[in-house]
Amino acid sequence: MELRQLRYFVAVVEEANFTRAAARLHLAQPGVSSQIRLLERELGQPLLDRSGHSVTLTEVGEAVLPYARAALAAAEGARQTVEEFTGLLRGQVTIGFVSGAVTPEFDVASALADFHDDHPQVEIALTEDTSERMLDALRRGELDIAAVGLTDEEGPPGISLQVVIDEPLVAAMAPGDPLIADASRTEIPLAALRDRPLISLPRGTGLRGVLDRACAEAGFRPRIAFEAAAPPVLAQLAARGLGVAIVPALPTEAGSAFGLRTLRITEPRLRGRVALAWRTAGLSSPAAKALLGRLRTALPR
Repeated sequence: MELRQLRYFVAVVEEANFTRAAARLHLAQPGVSSQIRLLERELGQPLLDRSGHSVTLTEVGEAVLPYARAALAAAEGARQTVEEFTGLLRGQVTIGFVSGAVTPEFDVASALADFHDDHPQVEIALTEDTSERMLDALRRGELDIAAVGLTDEEGPPGISLQVVIDEPLVAAMAPGDPLIADASRTEIPLAALRDRPLISLPRGTGLRGVLDRACAEAGFRPRIAFEAAAPPVLAQLAARGLGVAIVPALPTEAGSAFGLRTLRITEPRLRGRVALAWRTAGLSSPAAKALLGRLRTALPR
């Protein structure tokens, strides 16, 4: 029994198809089939049922699969341990970002570039999604690290956090809006936005969660007129008079560039927070641990 046979067996099970498994393994399909038949011959029992449109496990195959995966995981663990001792990192790290998280202050690109220079054998995969879905993906082990927007003061169970962005939320509106008739006004209570069309990030983002929760506690449902995935787009929509945008505090020059006035939201004071997140139980690979350490050091707290 060889590790490659177990690897081929697991790939075919996960793809439910010999051709797709061969493509995933970058091998010819007949070679994959031949090696699995050799494995079945050695074990004395068929592991796969090939009679249907897709390949399925036999009863024996179902019993063997956990051991095959454990053997492959043990071999990978041994390889990673040796590489840790030699200082060589390999593998893949998957990182997720909530839309709008990457800012000049949150300079992820530079941190990733520096890490790649030091560890060129590590493949970094980036994805973008809502905070809720990424937190679920972290718990399932589909993501190693994520930059997520926070709705609560504390993170969800099983997830560790390091806050890297913490800014007040403001109401941004076009000149001439009745809310800014008083030029000296700098704040606005949340209740004043009860009947106004609002422009916000989509559901599932931390900022939207903060807004929805605060409005519910104030006794009303926000009237969301437009949603967009990036704060600059929200500002552009507000500048055209389509509603009041709820965004993190804008630098003075950014507000001027969009032709916007901003008022800090009070009663309650709302904050937009973005945090690095990872599984409290630990990361799955030395490469992921090293990259998390680099990000935690390089990014602001």
